[in-house]
Amino acid sequence: MTDVVIDNPILNSPFDEPKRHFRFGEDGITDEVVEERRISTYFMPIAQSKKKGKQQAFETEWTRERMKENELINKIRKDLDYWRQSDRPGLTRTTRQLLDYWLNEDRERRLFFCQIEALETIIYITEVAPKTGKRWIENELREGNQGSNPDLFRIALKMATGSGKTVVMAMLIAWHTLNKLANPQDARFNDAFLIVTPGITIKDRLRVLMPNDPNNYYKELDIVPSLQLPDLGQAKIVITNFHTFLRRERVSMSKLNKQILKADETGAFTESEGEMVRRVCRELGNKRNIVVLNDEAHHCYRSKPAEEGEKLAGDEKKEAQEREKEARIWINGLEAVKRKLGVRAVYDLSATPFFLRGSGYGEGTLFPWVVSDFSLIDAIEAGIVKVPRVPVADDSMTGEQPTYRDLWTRVKDELPKKGWTSAAAGSEPDLPAELEGALQSLYGDYRKRFEAWEKIAGADNATPPVFIVVCSNTSVSKLVFDYIAGWEKELPDGSKQPVTGKLPLFSNVEDGRWSDRPNTVLVDSRQLESGEAMSDSFKKLASTQIEEFKSDYRDRFPGRDVDQITDEELLREVMNTVGKPGRLGEHVRCVVSVAMLTEGWDANTVTHILGVRAFSTQLLCEQVVGRGLRRMSYSVNADGMFEPEYAEIYGVPFSFIPSAGAAEVAPKPPPTRVRALEERIAKEIRFPRLTGYRFDIASETIEANFSDDSHLAISLEDIASKTEMEPIKGTGALHTLDDLKAYRMQTIAFEIADQILRTYFRDEVATDRDPESQPLRPWLFPQLVAITKRWIDEYLVCKSGCFPQMLWLAQYRHDAADRIYKAIVRSQPGEPVLKPILHRYEPEGTSRVVDFDTVKSTWETDADKCHVSHVVGDSGWELKAAQVLDEMDEVDAYVKNQGLGFTIPYSIDGQERQYLPDFIVRFDDGARNADGTKDLLNLVVEVTGENMRYKKAKVSTARDLWIPAVNNHAAFGRWFFIEVTDPYDMEETLRAAAGGHALVDKLTGDDRAFAPAGAEEG
Repeated sequence: MTDVVIDNPILNSPFDEPKRHFRFGEDGITDEVVEERRISTYFMPIAQSKKKGKQQAFETEWTRERMKENELINKIRKDLDYWRQSDRPGLTRTTRQLLDYWLNEDRERRLFFCQIEALETIIYITEVAPKTGKRWIENELREGNQGSNPDLFRIALKMATGSGKTVVMAMLIAWHTLNKLANPQDARFNDAFLIVTPGITIKDRLRVLMPNDPNNYYKELDIVPSLQLPDLGQAKIVITNFHTFLRRERVSMSKLNKQILKADETGAFTESEGEMVRRVCRELGNKRNIVVLNDEAHHCYRSKPAEEGEKLAGDEKKEAQEREKEARIWINGLEAVKRKLGVRAVYDLSATPFFLRGSGYGEGTLFPWVVSDFSLIDAIEAGIVKVPRVPVADDSMTGEQPTYRDLWTRVKDELPKKGWTSAAAGSEPDLPAELEGALQSLYGDYRKRFEAWEKIAGADNATPPVFIVVCSNTSVSKLVFDYIAGWEKELPDGSKQPVTGKLPLFSNVEDGRWSDRPNTVLVDSRQLESGEAMSDSFKKLASTQIEEFKSDYRDRFPGRDVDQITDEELLREVMNTVGKPGRLGEHVRCVVSVAMLTEGWDANTVTHILGVRAFSTQLLCEQVVGRGLRRMSYSVNADGMFEPEYAEIYGVPFSFIPSAGAAEVAPKPPPTRVRALEERIAKEIRFPRLTGYRFDIASETIEANFSDDSHLAISLEDIASKTEMEPIKGTGALHTLDDLKAYRMQTIAFEIADQILRTYFRDEVATDRDPESQPLRPWLFPQLVAITKRWIDEYLVCKSGCFPQMLWLAQYRHDAADRIYKAIVRSQPGEPVLKPILHRYEPEGTSRVVDFDTVKSTWETDADKCHVSHVVGDSGWELKAAQVLDEMDEVDAYVKNQGLGFTIPYSIDGQERQYLPDFIVRFDDGARNADGTKDLLNLVVEVTGENMRYKKAKVSTARDLWIPAVNNHAAFGRWFFIEVTDPYDMEETLRAAAGGHALVDKLTGDDRAFAPAGAEEG
C-alpha cells in the first residue's frame, strides 16, 4: 500500500457523533477527509495459501477491495438516527430519565458518544423495535445466533480498546436494574447479573461494577443520579472469570486411581452441571432468567470443523487448540447457566468480536450478532485512544515492508522453539540481527521519552513510560528478557555472576548484583489469568525476579509476611499495578510477555510496543496494539477535542494511520493529584445537598388558588393508547391501555394527594439535616384529597383517545402534583417561607471526598486556607481567584468545586439541570455568636465573564432560591451568593458584598436581603 502521513488524525469530538472521516482508497488509508460519518465496515480475511512460505505482507493490509459493509449495523444505525430525530419515543419513564441524564451537556463528567450509542442501540432493540414493527432486527439476530450459538441469544457491542466498555457495562446494569425496580412485572429487565471475563485481571478491575465498591463507577463516573444510587444496591451481581465454569473434583486422586475407578466416565468424583452452576452463581440467590455480560467476548464461541485450507502447525496450532479449549469452557458454562437458571439476555462487549484462527470460521469474520460498532479508526479520529505510529520507510528496505514492521518474517527461523534447554539457559543471549536492531532502535526513542519525562517528573506520584515486548513463546520471551534485563554468567568455580542487561534503563542488574527493585518484568499472562498455579518451568525462568519483588515487598510493607503470598499473586500484583503510583509495579519500565498481553491490562503509560511473534491478520495486530492505546490525558482543547497522543509500534504490521506527529519528543507534564489532605482537616468545607425547593406552609387549613397554569393536558403525543401488532404471518392483535380504566378515580386522587404530602408537607425538625426524620402532617391529607379531586374535575384535559385514569402513569402523576402544589402556595396569605428539599441519603456534602488527577494548570493552595491540595484552572481566572483567596485575611477556608459534588438544582425551558458554582468560601464578615465566637459566612462564589441565558438562570436560582432556602432552614449556618466578573478586583468585591450582607438582619426571612447590592435580575 501507499503510506500517507497525516499530521493530526483527530477529526471529531469524542462527545458528539462523528461527522468526518479519512477515506480509504484502492491501496488503503488516504489523507482525504470526507464530511460525513464512516459507515461500518470490516475487512474480509484472505484465505490461507496452500503453499508454504513466509507470511505475505498484504495479508495484514487494510485496502478498499477487502472492505465489506456491516449491513446489519448500518441498517440499525439508520433506524437509530430517525428515532433520535423523533425525540426517542417508545421508552419507559425510567429509560427516558436515564438517557436525559447521560446526554446532559452540563454533566461534570460527559460520556463519550460511542458509550451513549452502544446503550441507545440496546435500548432501541429491546424497548422500541418490537413495538414499531421492526421485527427484522430480532429475526436477523436469531438467524446469526442460530448458526453459532443455537442455545443462546447474544447481542454484541463492538467498541475500540480504550473507549470505555466498562462504563457501558455499568450503564447496562443501571438500565436493567432501575427498570426492573420501577416495574417488577416487566419481563424485558432483570436485576441479577453474571459478568464473565477472560481472566483474573479483568475480574478484579470490574469490581467497580459492584454498587457497594468504594470506587464504583455509578458514583465515580456519575452513571445515575445520586438519589438512585441506593436502588442499585438491590442488584445481585457476580463477577467471575470463565475458568470457574470448569467442573471441579470432589475428591483429589491420582490419574491411575481415576483410570481404575473410571471416575472420568461416571462423574462420581466430579461436580455435576448443577453443582457447578450453584457454585459459580451462589451470590445470585434464587434469581432466575439472569442477564449475562461477556467482557472481551471474542474468547467465547462454539467452533466448527476447520475450513478447507486452514491447516495449522507448530506453535500456531497449539495456540489455536488452547484458544478453542478455552472458548469451549466459556460457551458450555453459559449454556449450563441457561439450563439451570435461565438467561434473559447475553450482552457481548469486545473491541474485536471476530472469529480467530482455529475456530473453523474464516479468521477475522465478524460475529453476526454485532449490532453496534465504534471501530479503532473511529476512536483514533475522535482522539479517544493514542495514535499508533508504525515504520513506513528505512534505509535498508530489503523486502516489501520496512525491516522493523514485518519483523517476525525475518527472524522467526533464527529464534528458539518452545522449550528452553539447560545448555542455552546459562549462555549470553544471542538475538538475530534484525531483532536486536529493532530493540535498540525502539529503545533509543524510549530513552528520549524517558529523559524528557525525568525533567518534568518532579511530582512524587509520577510513573515512568512503559515499553512492552510481546513474544511467541516462553523460550523467545526468556531470551529477550535476558538481553534486556540481564542474565547470570557461570564462573569457573561454579558460582554465578549477574551481567547487566543491554538496555541500561531496563536492566535489573546494578553494580554486579540483582537490584532490589526490578525495572523489567517477565510475565506469562495466560498462566497468571487462569488463577491456577504457574508451571514449574516458568517459575524457574522467573525465579530471580520473584525474589527481587519479594525483597521490594518487604521494604514497602514491613511486618507483613511475604511468604504467605503465592508467587502467582505476587506477579499478578506487579503486572496489574504497572503505571500506578504507590503500588508494587509503579517503577516497572519494561514488560516482556509470553504470547499475547492480557486484555484488561489498562496501564495508560505505555509508549512503545515491540511484537516478536506472528501476525497473520489485522485482528491480531489490533489486539496487541490495543494494550498501548489508553490515553494519559482526557483534557479537551479550545475546540472541544483531545490533543493526539502517540504509541510507537515495531514488529506489528499494522496498516493504519501512520501519523507523523511531532518531529521532536513533546513531553507533557505528569498528572497532578488533587486531593483533600488529612492534616488540613480544620479547613474542611461542609455544605447542604439539595434536590429541590419547597415553601413552608404553617397553616393547618389549606386551599388552592388554581389558574390557567394549573391545566394539564393528557395527549397521545408521548404515549400510545392503542397499538396494532402484526407478525410476519398470522393473526394480528391490538394492544391498548384500557386496563387503566379499572382504577377508581378516588384511588388515583389518593395517590396524587399522598405524593404531594410526602414531597412538600413535612413538619421540619429544628436544625435536623435528615429529610427522612421530618415527620409528615397526615392531618392535611383529607384536604389534599379534596383539592386534588377538584383539580381533576376542573383542570384536567383529556385529549382525543385519552381518559382520566391515565393519571396513574408516573409522569402525569408528578405533573399533577406539581400543579396542585403551586396552586396551594399561591393561596397562602403573606409571603411563604422558602425551604430546601434535602438529598434523601446524603443531605450534607464535604470536601473530604475530593481526590482526582488532572493535567490542567493548577494552583497549589495555602495549607492555612484550603483543605484540598490544589485548585484546577479551567480558566486563568480561577487560578487568579485562588491566589486572591489564599491572601485574604478574612478568608477562613475555601474550596474549588471540582470533584466536590456541590450542585444547585435549577430549571430552564422546563428541563431540570444542575449548576456547579466555582468556589465555596468560609468568610469572616465580623458576625459573632452569642458566646463571642466567630459566626462565619459561607459564600457561594461564581467567577465568570459570561452573560448567557443559561448563566442567568443558574445565577438567579442560586441567589433567589438556593440561598434563601438554606438560610431559612437554619441548620447549615449563613450562606450568601456572589458573582465575580473581574477576579483582579475580587478582593474588594467580596469585602463589599459581605460587608453589606452583614448589615442585614438574617432573621427577617427576606430572601432578597441575601442578594448583593446592584445584582442583575435573572
